[in-house]
Amino acid sequence: MKKWLSLFLVLFLAIVLAACGSSDESKDSNGDKSSEGNSKPETLVMGFVPSQDSDTIADTVEPLAKRLSEELGIEVKGEVMTNYNALVEAMGANQVHIGFIPAFGYVLANEQYDVEVILKSIRYGSGTYKAQYLVRSDSDINSLADLENKVWAYADKGSTSGYLFPAYQLMQEFDYASGPELESDFFSATTSAGGHDSAAIAVYEGDADVATTFDDVRTELEEEYPDVMDKLKVLDYTEEIPNDTISVTKELDDELVHEIKETFLSFNEDKEMIKIMNDVYNWDAIDEATDEEYEIVKETYQKFKDDIEL
Repeated sequence: MKKWLSLFLVLFLAIVLAACGSSDESKDSNGDKSSEGNSKPETLVMGFVPSQDSDTIADTVEPLAKRLSEELGIEVKGEVMTNYNALVEAMGANQVHIGFIPAFGYVLANEQYDVEVILKSIRYGSGTYKAQYLVRSDSDINSLADLENKVWAYADKGSTSGYLFPAYQLMQEFDYASGPELESDFFSATTSAGGHDSAAIAVYEGDADVATTFDDVRTELEEEYPDVMDKLKVLDYTEEIPNDTISVTKELDDELVHEIKETFLSFNEDKEMIKIMNDVYNWDAIDEATDEEYEIVKETYQKFKDDIEL
């Protein structure tokens, strides 16, 4: 009798354990918390970087977060990071789920944390843009060669247009092997301004000789600096750069990612939302994006991978 009772208990425990495993697998397949890590967080966090004043971005992203919350049926909040690298790291830690990241930041996030690009900005009808070199109109700087021994203000070393593409162009133009070598041997000094507008203002106020920014940061400064278009001139441009992205972390549930993508794309038919996107980052429209479009940035990044500390 004891033998049969022991056998019965063994079989009963086996059935219970099998049932528990089946329940977990079912939960995984529903996407609540899958074995692959895909999840639907209680609060979606969008991350931004300061291409302009941080407080200004913080104010302008609120209506965007509110609308996304309504459309997705989940709380959405915006968070302004200190710089590009902070946003990349926050996405790697899954503390930020949706990142408004420029091309270079996306490449870093994709390589390090498998962050996926889903959308890109459209400005002036184009999915690409150029970086520009800004100098004072009354300066004696008339060519890239004239920048030697001058003071360079850039937005941030993680900025595609604020640093990466201009630095690479100058390295090729004047035969420098690395970014640090360019900074120390070509320029008399360099400064990280923390934003494209701040870099331009540094030149405007005479604290730097050249600023590298997106094209054309001056239009964002005209209200506060009405004569900025006259006081600052564009010295030159870089080659075309893929526009900034909306990217998501690998942990997000696939269905939620699809909903996020479709919601943003629907804003193209909503003038109020496009105005909000324009207020945030000067987006005129939103388009789908693929990783392949950022190959040129990946190639450029390889030139800086070993000597840029982000």
